[in-house]
Amino acid sequence: MDVVTERLRLLGARTGTDGPRGPGAGPATLAGAGFAPVHAVTGWSAGPADSPTGELTDEATVQAATGVMAVHGRRDGRPRGLAVDWAATTTAVLTVQGLLATLVGQARGAAPATVTTSADRAALLTVSQYLAAAGADEGEAAEVAPGGPPFTSSDGRAFELETLDPAAWAAFWRALEAPDDAIRAGWRPFQFRYATACAPFPEALHTTTRAHSLARVKEAADRSGAEVCVLRTPAERAAEHDGAAPWSLRLLAPGTRPLPPTASASRPLAGLTVLEAGRRIQAPLAAHLLGLLGADVIRVEPPGGDPLRGMPPTCSGVSARWLALNRGKKAVEIDIKSDRDRRTLRAMTAEADVFLHNWAPGKAAALGLDHPDLNPANPGLVYAYTSGWAGRLHDAPMGTDFMVQARTGVGAAVRPADEPPAPSLMTLLDVLGALHGTEAVLAGLLLRLRTGHGIRADSSLLGAADTLTAPALRRAARGADPRPPAGFRRPLRTADGWIAPADTCAAEAARHDLDGLSTTDALTRLRERGLTATPVTTDLARLRDDPRFPGAITHDAHGAPAVPDPWSLG
Repeated sequence: MDVVTERLRLLGARTGTDGPRGPGAGPATLAGAGFAPVHAVTGWSAGPADSPTGELTDEATVQAATGVMAVHGRRDGRPRGLAVDWAATTTAVLTVQGLLATLVGQARGAAPATVTTSADRAALLTVSQYLAAAGADEGEAAEVAPGGPPFTSSDGRAFELETLDPAAWAAFWRALEAPDDAIRAGWRPFQFRYATACAPFPEALHTTTRAHSLARVKEAADRSGAEVCVLRTPAERAAEHDGAAPWSLRLLAPGTRPLPPTASASRPLAGLTVLEAGRRIQAPLAAHLLGLLGADVIRVEPPGGDPLRGMPPTCSGVSARWLALNRGKKAVEIDIKSDRDRRTLRAMTAEADVFLHNWAPGKAAALGLDHPDLNPANPGLVYAYTSGWAGRLHDAPMGTDFMVQARTGVGAAVRPADEPPAPSLMTLLDVLGALHGTEAVLAGLLLRLRTGHGIRADSSLLGAADTLTAPALRRAARGADPRPPAGFRRPLRTADGWIAPADTCAAEAARHDLDGLSTTDALTRLRERGLTATPVTTDLARLRDDPRFPGAITHDAHGAPAVPDPWSLG
């Protein structure tokens, strides 16, 4: 609830809360400025307390049940809990989205609604790509096995490597005299680590970097066109933190076209058009959420369609992972290198309510598609840009998920003190950055309705990193250890699986020898002693039949698993 309150304050609201903090804290109310009161209720689980969902009582048990521990642990070959409050943080951002969407609906004539969110539904959303791939008609395009960055130099400096170009990858490793067979074998798992959350490339690549100083590694990167980023600590990030909000909203020219009315409290964006030119995860997921709230989403794709549509694994010939982010969207093929097609795109933005993209920095301006180019023809447009760094760091590396994790201390914050820092290969910041993008668009729409102006809304992976690590940054700023203690959120092995105790029960649960017991018997033993725990989901394909989520996971028209909407408005 602290995250909800802080974000609403940043938006100018006066807020009040009832009861303790956290997803189970009870109701929050937002009221004033001519709006009827809007209520939000959050919980750890969407199910009743007397069902198997009653096991989901805190961050640890939600991460375990929803597959978050399984995905985050793929690099290590065993489930691992994120040492940050991932489910609680994403739930908070989704709650703010619901509140803003409901206010937008009210301003367009809809009845007031109550926003209901839960941490288990939020966490399922964050693993929706991995869940969809696990339930596809075929296997992954790359091996799912332990392994991955970061690399380590001879002087003991851990670093992330990034390149989207196979030629740059090969040139970097050849400059360091890595074996050719290891270079060839390493590219595919490195390229697919965004999809599989692991990168089992040859150990020879790790051996290679350990033979060279960081200065030599950086020289190889500079010569090849690859980039490296040394892992920083939360204390280093806290020392440079500028205190900026996770997004920015700027008034543009006054608008001339009012938003059409809506009568639906459950779909407050019905009748609005979102034009999305997104790549990978950040912008596509942000637009997907706007679509769930009722907007008509039109996706701009290159000639021949988005190449990721065919990325394995597929369902009925369409990438399951792509469907998780893009199902239900319309599509139009636009060659942004063509003058004629750019004129077409400008004409489309003149009729849209939102234009959302995550192109590389400077690309929109170079194409004549930045907000100064589009605002004159549509002064009421909400122009939304979801970036890597939002221009806030002068020495920023490439703005990709794992590089931002490395640069901002996320790699240290997500692991307890007895594990070496390592960015999670679960795409944490792409997902949370997408949620920030949706939030910024909704705030922009509300501001447009209140002011009559067009809006420039910016969000970033950097803002997502600061949101996720805010407690660690506060601890670091006051000189305390920002990392949790050894063994934090580490599941316990049973004879046939894993169980995760609630955080408050973990120390006592770890004193019991459960190795020889089945998961069922281990849970019974802990429960008899008053301890709360839940089985760890290790096979995401089995979530659809998991009694902790009855009827929650369905299949779309292509047969791909689909998670439920992360909020309910009504």
